[in-house]
Amino acid sequence: MDPINAVTLRVNGLDYRGWKKVRIAAGIERQTRDFSLDVTYQWPGQAQEVPVRQGDRCEVLIGGDLVLTGWIFATPVRYDAMQITRSIRGRSLTADLVDCSAINKPGQWKNLSVQQIVTALGGEYGIKVISQVAETSKLSDHTIEPGESVFESIDRLLTLSRLLSTDDTRGRVVIIKPGSAGRAVDSLVLGENLLVGEADLDFSSVFSEYRVTGQRAGTDTTHGDKASEVKATVTDPRTTRKRVLLINESGQMTKELAAERANWERGDRMGKALTLKYKVQGWRQSNGALWLPNMLVRIVDPYIGMDRDMLISEVEYVLDGGTICNITVAPPDSFDPEPKDPHKSRKLKKGGKADNFEYLIPADWKPS
Repeated sequence: MDPINAVTLRVNGLDYRGWKKVRIAAGIERQTRDFSLDVTYQWPGQAQEVPVRQGDRCEVLIGGDLVLTGWIFATPVRYDAMQITRSIRGRSLTADLVDCSAINKPGQWKNLSVQQIVTALGGEYGIKVISQVAETSKLSDHTIEPGESVFESIDRLLTLSRLLSTDDTRGRVVIIKPGSAGRAVDSLVLGENLLVGEADLDFSSVFSEYRVTGQRAGTDTTHGDKASEVKATVTDPRTTRKRVLLINESGQMTKELAAERANWERGDRMGKALTLKYKVQGWRQSNGALWLPNMLVRIVDPYIGMDRDMLISEVEYVLDGGTICNITVAPPDSFDPEPKDPHKSRKLKKGGKADNFEYLIPADWKPS
């Protein structure tokens, strides 16, 4: 294999290469990236044990690019009369926040920002937190619910505040901004670097109206109906017949948060309907940079009539006879934590190539 794409497992001060099969996956909606590496030996006498154990800390690199820092979770083995295959599987350091319970004491925070609370939750397991998003306003209260995992508690915070989180190559929690990985140098073009495309184009979860209701505790200045019930409604004329979704939001709700939730729900559901999956030859672009999640890329797919910028939401580097990158893309605004109304400022393109989905997603979207 070309050294620029050679996969290295670095563990206990040693580097291991020569893998026959590789799968490494990362995405902006995944809280922990993961990997699986396989190596095969022939009998007899060559089936040497790889000195790697469950619980070892590790790094995974593609060429000189670090792509994962985490723990080894499994070392499965398969064998028959002819050969033995050893595998090593692991996940990012953030896996402990997905698997483990939130155990902070006293387990309640008042008048702190989302970033401060997430930092406290991750710190209990030694996981660092960084934010690409401006500090949020202080929340009146956040309390751990009995038995919930750390990320379940974090997710309640992020959902309420319309934020996203994932992990990075160093195993840290990252509160992200869509598109912050920059713009891809290459476009993804059917008939050139796109090998296989897949699009469900399933609009069964898209509605014409989103109604959000919630509650908040009363204060000395806010009480009665103003405190007990909060409502917000947003419509989506892209769905031409009446389809209404009622959403009961938990947590301390405000009118602003309810409106943000309704807008986000509209953008997120349309984004899922327009999610596309592609197989791309190779792991790198023409300039040598890896394809990365959270990167803006131009999609030119005349078969389904798509010609616009999309956001890479997930990448999977696969080695199995050849190097393939599985890339999932979706409209950028579907990941925006506070989506703008896509109808007030939308400017349809004049001339040029047709885009069958121009009326569904903002044509003038730009990363903020």
